Amino acid sequence: MRLGAAGLGEGLGEAGWALLEQRHIPLRGPEHRGEFIEQVVVDLDVSFVSLRGPQQAGAPGEQLSAGREIAPVEEVPGDSGEFHPLSINCLTQHFLTGEELGAFELGKLLDRAQELKVGRGDRLGSEALAGRSIALVFEKPSTRTRISFEVGVAELGGTPIVLRGDELQLNRGESIADTARVLSRYVDAIVIRSGAHEVVAELADASEVPVVNGLTPLHHPCQALADLLTLRERFDDLQGLRLAYVGDGNNVARSLAIAAELSGVEVVVAAPAGYQLEEGHGAQLTDDPRAAAAGADAIYTDVWVSMGDEEEADSRRADLAPFRVDADLLAVAKDEAVVLHCLPAHPGEEITADILYGDRSAVWDQAENRLHAQKALLEALLS
Repeated sequence: MRLGAAGLGEGLGEAGWALLEQRHIPLRGPEHRGEFIEQVVVDLDVSFVSLRGPQQAGAPGEQLSAGREIAPVEEVPGDSGEFHPLSINCLTQHFLTGEELGAFELGKLLDRAQELKVGRGDRLGSEALAGRSIALVFEKPSTRTRISFEVGVAELGGTPIVLRGDELQLNRGESIADTARVLSRYVDAIVIRSGAHEVVAELADASEVPVVNGLTPLHHPCQALADLLTLRERFDDLQGLRLAYVGDGNNVARSLAIAAELSGVEVVVAAPAGYQLEEGHGAQLTDDPRAAAAGADAIYTDVWVSMGDEEEADSRRADLAPFRVDADLLAVAKDEAVVLHCLPAHPGEEITADILYGDRSAVWDQAENRLHAQKALLEALLS
């Protein structure tokens, strides 16, 4: 990006004056008053993951692989005719749905996750969160999300602070927004697993520190990161892979579709009427599990009865029975196809035991990869 000098009062657009009026450009020392700042080339992080290496300079208007455009930037004068250096007022970056990432950013995050996994024995990244505290808020019971985040924060050198919903003043009427304001004064980031996506969105709106969605009924973006990391380990390149998601088109399917679209993975969701994912995010939708699994590189499933669905358990099991992942379904996929499940699993319901525990199961790598993917995410958000 080039910072171009402009004549006094010339080339000053409405956006420039608006920025100046908001006083987002700090006054520089007296030695630069009345002068133009020389033209320089700078490298900027457009998002929380750098979109280019340190040796690559971007030109105004250049289109990047992540679909972001670098816009020209102009210098603007102050009311007194004094010039000030450019200042970028960075917004807090949250991770709520996975849509916050671009394709390039997602690729770099997965690169880092692989590095952290390989270097775990050498304590790679052990100082990344030194002196930082991360609040881990759980409104519902959790195994993988809680343990992977708590261990991950500790391995990055930070302090995890685990909070259950009944330990906060939320159950006595304190608002989500006020909770966010208070936590923002104590911690450097907030991870929350909630029974309502609206709660997480409201928390993020009021928070001054990054908020990470650990799981909601609508989205499970951290799981999708681990899913893609697992596929990359197995197949090296994500581009062109075909993944069949079979069963309930839930939060896991939705987040997977979002992330897969960015990474070039074709997702086909097979679900019965009333359980199907909504249109969008590039996923193909069908009610035929064998058609979805045909030629697939991976077959993915999730529990049929999630927390909160207990009253509908019998009807859900009956409706989803034709969508069980078993040897017959796996036989129509590619010979090297793997099976994925975000866990917890119920062998004999959504997946048979021989497939869950068989040679083609990548489920346990997938569970481990929650740790590495989330460490990379926290590094990126707080770097």
